[in-house]
Parts: sequence; C-alpha cells; structure tokens
Amino acid sequence: MSIHSVTKPGLGARLAALSKVAELGQARLDAKLLADATNLLTRAGERLKLSSEHTVVALAGGTGSGKSSLFNAISGLELSPTGVRRPTTARTHACVWGIEGAAPLLDWLQIQWRHRFARASALDKGESQLHGLVLLDLPDHDSIRALTDPEADRLIGLADMVVWVLDPQKYADASTHRRYVTELAGHDAVTVFALNQSDRLSTEEVAELVIDLNDLLRREDVTQPSVVPTSAVTGRGIDSLKGVIADAVSKRRAAVQRIDADIDRIERRLVQAMPVGAALSASSSVDAARRVGLTDALCDAVGVPAVGEAMESTYATRSATWISWPFARIGSVFGGDPLKSLKLGDLREEIRSLAGGSVTAQSAEVDNAIQALSDGITVGMNEVWRSAVHHAAGSRAAQLPEALSDELTEVAPQLDRVPVWWRLLKFWQYLLVLAFVAGLAWIGVALAFGVFAAGRLPESLAVFGDAATLPWVGLMTASVLGLGALSAMASKNFVALGAAKERDRLEREMRKRVGAIAESMVVEPVERELTRHHEFYTAMKALSG
Repeated sequence: MSIHSVTKPGLGARLAALSKVAELGQARLDAKLLADATNLLTRAGERLKLSSEHTVVALAGGTGSGKSSLFNAISGLELSPTGVRRPTTARTHACVWGIEGAAPLLDWLQIQWRHRFARASALDKGESQLHGLVLLDLPDHDSIRALTDPEADRLIGLADMVVWVLDPQKYADASTHRRYVTELAGHDAVTVFALNQSDRLSTEEVAELVIDLNDLLRREDVTQPSVVPTSAVTGRGIDSLKGVIADAVSKRRAAVQRIDADIDRIERRLVQAMPVGAALSASSSVDAARRVGLTDALCDAVGVPAVGEAMESTYATRSATWISWPFARIGSVFGGDPLKSLKLGDLREEIRSLAGGSVTAQSAEVDNAIQALSDGITVGMNEVWRSAVHHAAGSRAAQLPEALSDELTEVAPQLDRVPVWWRLLKFWQYLLVLAFVAGLAWIGVALAFGVFAAGRLPESLAVFGDAATLPWVGLMTASVLGLGALSAMASKNFVALGAAKERDRLEREMRKRVGAIAESMVVEPVERELTRHHEFYTAMKALSG
C-alpha cells in the first residue's frame, strides 16, 4: 500500500513546489543547498512509494549509551550484540513487527538479510500496538571504524523517526548536539530522546538531568522535546518509550511528518539564501515604458536621427535637379554643383556608414542602453537574480550593432525613386521656358520688322512683325518668367513637406525595426529570466504552505 493515502494535505503540493524551486534554482542556488533539496526530493519520492503500513524508527547513539541493550529490551529478544567492545554495533540490525510488505522497505534501507528479524505472531501477543514497526539498531555514530559513521548518518536521514539514546555521562556531548541534534531542529514530532542507563542515578538526579536536557534542547531550537528516562537493565521507562513509538506507529504519519519537517528545514535554508520579501511583486515582463526607452536609446546609439536628417537633406537637395527653375540651374553651373558634395552614388552605403560604420565606437552606447534597462527592472532583487537578468539582457549585446546596421541598410531609400509630381513639374518648367523663348523671339521679330523696318513678313506672319504687339508680348514674356520663378518657389515648399514626410517614414520604419531587434535580442531573454524569477518565488511561497 502506498503512503499517498495518508499524505497530509499540502505535502504533495510542497514537494511539487520544492521540485520547481530546485529546477529553477539551477545555477542560482548554492550547490550544496541544491544537492540537499534534490536528495530530499529523491528520498521523499522513494519513501512515499513504499509501505505506508510500516514506520521506520531508528535507535541512534554513541558508543556505550546502551543503544543495543535498549533495542533488545524493546524487541524482547536478544537480537543485537551487546558488550564492552568498541564499537559494539558495526552493522544495522532491524526488527520488524508485521513482516508482510516490509521487504521492499528494508531493501531500500539496505539492511542485510542476515540482520533482519521478524517478531513471530506468538511473540507479538499483547504488543499489537507495535504492528508495523521497523526498529533499527544503528551503528554507533561516534565509532572509530570508518564504515560505521556513514552508515549511521545515512539511516538517520532515511528513518521516519529517530530515538536518540543518550547516557547520563555524555548526554550533553557537544559533538552529538552540533552534528545531529541542531541539524534536526523542527523535527520535534519525529524525534525522541531516551536518557538511558537511568538505573545508575537516583530519582532526584534523573529528574535534574531531564530538566537540564530539556533546557539544552530548547536552546538548540527543539521547541517541544520529548525526553524519556529509560533503563534496559531494570526495564524503567521501556513501556513509556514503547508507548511513544506505538503512538507514532498507530497513526501511520511519522514518514509524512519526517518529510514535512525535512522540507521545513530546506525551506528555512532557501529563505535565508533567497528571501522572498517583495520578490513576488516583481513583474515577470518588461513594461511598455521600458521597451520604448530601450528602443529610444538604441536608436540614438546607432544614429537613427542622424540618418533621418541626412535623408531629409539628401531628398531636398536632390529635388533641385527636377523642380528648380532651369535658368537658376544654369546659373549654378558657374557656382559649382552642390550635389557632388553629397556623394549620392549609393545612398545605401552612405546610410550604412552613418549607422553601422562605427559599430565599435557605438557599442558602448548599446551596452549603456541594455544596462539601463536591466538596472531599472532589477531594483530590489536578490543579487543572484540581478546578475542573471543582467547576463540575459547582455547575452546578445555583441551581435546587436551589426544587426541594427543591417536593418538600417535594408530600409535605406532608393536613389532612383523619383516622385511623379517632380516629373510633371519639370515638364511644366520646360514648357514655360519654351514660352519664354518664344516670347523673346516674338519681341525680336516685332522689333526687327515693326520698329526697324528690316523688311516685310508674309501675310500669314504679319502679326509677329506688328510693333503694336510689343507691350503685350513683353508682358506675356515677363509673366512667363515670373510664373516659372513662382512655381519653382512654391515647389520648394512642397519639397520641404515631402522631405519631412520621407524622413518621418524612414525614421518610423527604422524605429520599428530597431524595436523588433530590441524585442528579440534583449527583451525576450530578459523576460525569460523574469518569468523564471517569478516562478521561482511563486514556488517558494507554495513551499511555505
């Protein structure tokens, strides 16, 4: 029968939470603490699969404490050797009340077959309250033999309940208390202290030692110590100790209580290493304001405003070849061509030079942008998690400048793209030029034939030689010239609006792409770590029940 049927409410959830903490705590928790948590999970999982009808009670004590004699007294049989040799107990002995179903449990405890003993039903008469007890006589924990101390330590860690057998001379032994008792603080429900060999003391001395031992245990955080004076020689206190053990056996809860107490101990160590505090209030995502801030900083780092400004200037200057008054362009030939200074042969290369050519110099600004983001979202975090978030934020920092430069290059505008209205305006300007030239020709013909009488024109062309037309033709010619200049001036305003619009379009597109890169290369790794942080502390909270 599995022990799950008697698992107290919340233990399964606590084990699941501890498993999550151990999983998420990889590379975050101290290796020793992580190993202890993992070992506890393994041990708990194995124990919960084994018999819930049996309770493992280990008698632990130092050499000379009378542990084996007490084992024999409880079992009512001479099962464990006693004597004055050091150490008396070299291997663990087990006595089982109700052997059915106990074999897998004894195998898990690694008790050798020749050291397993079963109470026959005839001998169990009057002791049915102990049915289900697996009593272990452990090797002396202060043994001079190298193999016995580890054996005792292992089984102390596996037992459902531990009975510490202390003798009157060494009940306050510092090594025992420091090595074992203080480590089991919080295990009051599954720890009993047998002050053995009480037959060597008077009643008053026993009472005094019990009081002293209780005080000592309370100072070591054993809040409700259970101390039972015993004597294997006279039988004093044996029934009382049996009663304590029988109570644990009958309730079938010692295994669960031991695991729960072990979880409590691990929890205290975890909280000390990773205080929960306000950690659960930390967001598991990067807020919109920080996303915008990161995008702004990266845009500045790669010179998006400079690229936009250069693009606007290039757009405006390049329009001069299409929309300016032709006569003004003719005049500019004598003053030099301003377009040559713009190096318009390949605008893509120009923008690459502006945005990505100085990647090494700008990497510090990229790092600063990432640092500002991670600093802002890790305020109040444990240093371990702060470091993890910083590492996640900068995990792809070395690739960022090149990726940003490539994106800016992809959105660089095509130089050969000419707005339709530029072409229409150019056609209009040349029509005006033709009209102006025609007007000058008319004026010349009128002066030659109408004013200076250079000859006679054919009748069909006579109107061009009429001097009376000169004022009107002159007015028309001047109007054409003014109209051309006016349209050139008006078009400049439209060009300025178009250049600003084109700059906005380019900067929006670049900003969109920079934001996408920031999301995939910075924000997403950070949010994975923030999610891990949140899940870790959620599991820590669940661990506390």
